[in-house]
Amino acid sequence: MKRLPDRPNLDILKKQAKDLLSLYRHGDLTALVRFRDTLPAAAEKNDQQIASLDLRLHDAQSCLAREYGFPSWADLKSFVVARNAHSPDRAQSILNWLRLIYAGDISGSTNRASPAAALRLLEGHPDIAGGNPYVACAIGDDAAIRDETERDPTWVNRPGGPLNLPPLVAVTHSSMIRLPGFRDRLLACARFLFDAGANPNQSVGSRWAPASLSHPAEETPLSALYGAAGQNHDPDMTKLLLDAGADPNDGESLYHSLDRPACTRILLDAGARVTGSNAMYRVLDLDSLEALEMLLGSGGDPNEPAASRPTADWGTPLLWAIRRRRSAAHIAALLRAGADPLASTPEGTSAQALSLQFGLKDVADLLSRAGSRGSLSLAERFIAACALADEAAARRILSEQPDLISKLSPKQLRQLPELAAEGCSDAVMLMVKLGWPIAVRAGDWEASALNHAVFRGDADLARFLLEHGASWKEQHGFGDNACGSLSWASINEPAAGGDWLGCAKVLIAHGMPAGARDPAHPDAVLVDGRTKWFSDEVTDFLLDPSPARSDRELPS
Repeated sequence: MKRLPDRPNLDILKKQAKDLLSLYRHGDLTALVRFRDTLPAAAEKNDQQIASLDLRLHDAQSCLAREYGFPSWADLKSFVVARNAHSPDRAQSILNWLRLIYAGDISGSTNRASPAAALRLLEGHPDIAGGNPYVACAIGDDAAIRDETERDPTWVNRPGGPLNLPPLVAVTHSSMIRLPGFRDRLLACARFLFDAGANPNQSVGSRWAPASLSHPAEETPLSALYGAAGQNHDPDMTKLLLDAGADPNDGESLYHSLDRPACTRILLDAGARVTGSNAMYRVLDLDSLEALEMLLGSGGDPNEPAASRPTADWGTPLLWAIRRRRSAAHIAALLRAGADPLASTPEGTSAQALSLQFGLKDVADLLSRAGSRGSLSLAERFIAACALADEAAARRILSEQPDLISKLSPKQLRQLPELAAEGCSDAVMLMVKLGWPIAVRAGDWEASALNHAVFRGDADLARFLLEHGASWKEQHGFGDNACGSLSWASINEPAAGGDWLGCAKVLIAHGMPAGARDPAHPDAVLVDGRTKWFSDEVTDFLLDPSPARSDRELPS
């Protein structure tokens, strides 16, 4: 493992990654070996196979981070920022370190937890956790916790420390439990706190913006159980809390456990109620048939009315599953549990028609066998043909009624961005070619098709939409445009394999202004007078999108 300097420089590390990428693109054998030794995508591949992967800057950054002993570039970057922020102000240094251990809803920051970075900082400054029992909770220092309990037995139920956390919340929300060397220690601390009288239902108000560390949102309590089951997804800590009397119906834990069904099962066995938790809708956002069947087998209502938007716009879990384009196996599970195959949207679209409008012919056939029958209107047949990317059928229908698109309802017109949000590029392209209004907004965040394409990193669809009249200034429901979508998505990478650099290129080619350095924020970019943050490779391009620069080159 490479050793970082005592004061690592992020700019130098970025340049090292760019140099590695340049060597790779020139066929350097040493670079190919480095990728093979560190990058999972290149493992066990020969030189020719690695060369054909067309690796990009984020791959080189990942390789470099792993060489320095970090699981990702984000972890390395978090460590460097926190390390260089270490100062004689001990209180501030501790707070910076804790913001690596706890997610933003606990720490009041905007970052994700980075236990690997926190560990490296602790190794360099082993005294950083000393002297404060609440800080000791973050790393499972049971000796310090025992000493404080002997001195003051009441502290186990009293918030305190730099983050003003109750001790049990500080233990269960600590991301250090994800590291093998800390897991047993944190479990031991939780057991000791219970034995000392800690309330298993300790909680704090969320500090997520617009709330803050100093002004938490008390109406959104985050329990100790939520830390175990919903944040860290640790089955043993979850069971320990429930066995001690934690309430499984805390409003957060079940909902947030669903992407790790092991904790979901423990919560359900402890009496977590599915109805009223929104879990039946949340599980259909995820592609987990196992979790869906768990909920249905534990009293989940397949016909539970949605409590709020956007799910309320569709009506029932069955219809939401279709809107999320879940598999026929998901639909079959809902039907076996009693979902009404005759359900229809508030506008009257049947489940069968809706499945066709989302390009799910196998689901439509399944629903038909379950009793969901009925003739489709001309408009529904047209939308179904578009969703299946059946151009010949769509044009035949238009020949029967050439002005059909102009007569579609506002809800029907929203199908373009809905399909874009689900990655149905062929369907979207056909609809646009046939004359569909291109700037219609829909989806979870009321965005145009272009915003959804950029969010997913679909550069080909973004290019097509821009070539057919879309504008980078099209707004979405969070009050920003496609540049804002690019900003968030390039950093958070919400879709596997997304090409956000490609999206940046097509946006610049179709009218989005180039960026300039922001004097007030060295890592940010000014675009059209607004401060934005992007991934490193997108930032580099926006600061120098000149045609003279080859697509294969990166600025130093």
